[in-house]
Amino acid sequence: MQNKMGNMPVGRLILNMAWPAMLSMMILALYNIVDSFFVARIGEEALAAITYIFPVQMVMMSCAIGTGVGINSLISRRLGARKIEEANLAASHGYRLSFFNWAGFALVGIFLSRPIMEVMTDTPFILDEGTKYMTIVLIGSLFVFVQVTSEKIIQATGNMIFPMFCSILGAITNIVLDPLLIFGIGPFPEMGVTGAAVSTVTGQLFSMILGQYLLFGKKHPVKVSLRGFKWQGSIVRDIYAVGFPAILMQCIGSVMQFGMNMILNSFTETAVAVMGVYGRLQSFIFMPVFGLNQGVLPILGFNYGAKNKKRLMETYKKGFIFAFSIMAAGLIVFQLFPHEILSAFNAQGSQDMYDIGVPALRAVSWCFLPASYGIMTSSVFQGTGHGFLSLWSSLIRQLVGVLPIAYILGKLYGLNAVWWSFPLAEILGTTYLVIAFVWLYKKDISKLEE
Repeated sequence: MQNKMGNMPVGRLILNMAWPAMLSMMILALYNIVDSFFVARIGEEALAAITYIFPVQMVMMSCAIGTGVGINSLISRRLGARKIEEANLAASHGYRLSFFNWAGFALVGIFLSRPIMEVMTDTPFILDEGTKYMTIVLIGSLFVFVQVTSEKIIQATGNMIFPMFCSILGAITNIVLDPLLIFGIGPFPEMGVTGAAVSTVTGQLFSMILGQYLLFGKKHPVKVSLRGFKWQGSIVRDIYAVGFPAILMQCIGSVMQFGMNMILNSFTETAVAVMGVYGRLQSFIFMPVFGLNQGVLPILGFNYGAKNKKRLMETYKKGFIFAFSIMAAGLIVFQLFPHEILSAFNAQGSQDMYDIGVPALRAVSWCFLPASYGIMTSSVFQGTGHGFLSLWSSLIRQLVGVLPIAYILGKLYGLNAVWWSFPLAEILGTTYLVIAFVWLYKKDISKLEE
């Protein structure tokens, strides 16, 4: 039986593969926004608390998603080359790695949550609430690590529907529990910011439970072995040849977020709260594109393994067109309706939130268009096993670009200028990506068989 990733028309295949992941990521973005929406009802300090924690959550998710990307890429390439047993070994190794990764973050949650918060703020309410939130989320991260790995294994086989169900279940659980636990509705206790953390972890638990049933209770082209398993260092290296750069890429984003919080805090903590709102809002634009990336990655990996240059390049080009269209729509919304968007997170009607937030959303959203090229080009690097090319892109954009530019603009022109660091950094990143892709095409892709 022919695999659809090798013979279905590419445009239809991308839509077929991507829409479940895009829907899942949209729902994920929605419940991130819902978290902020309800927490903002407590006050700006509560919103600032979860914003300070966001970089730590990004590191955790970086490890989970980056490892999953490495697993997905390796499995899809092995399936494309018809090496089924090697694909099974990749899945079995990846599943076990999720438990090792969780253990490290659980220890951080137990011992380092308060010291990390003390680095970022000395406001008592933010410090106490942020510490409790971080501790709960990191100790409960087992559910995230196991679930993300399970989803990536299933996605690598071309099945995007099952992971969608898991994401929907987790998101709905979180959305329902958020107001109940934050405000103490009915028989539920009023837990404030801590309630948001408990809601998040509970949603992740439900998602993981369903994921395990789908991974082990249904038939797939690859199997995870629970018995008779022996570690092979070469497989772990192959996973992290793509996974480690993907982790670092995400972690660089965390470092950037941490640094940006420090720059903004030198002006006012309201600016930090605005950054938190933007982070949630922009995820509603970026998450569908990341879902598109999840659908495109197995197609790229499969056809690279099958040495089919034509389908690989067609997938890349059409994926970019879809991504650019989504980002362009997001840019229009941010340019036309920034005040209306911010009003959902400004329960106290703070004029400072509008004065800072409206120009911020309009400035930062100009990064959307070049980011679409960056995400799709990075997919090619990851799908072909050249993950470090993506890593350099993140380094250039977020460390070489955003933070130094933001610091300089802030010193020279004030807070409103800081936000323009994002689109300026994307221009730097796009320049690098064009050069890197041309190099990869000449060195590798052009030599594949048609």
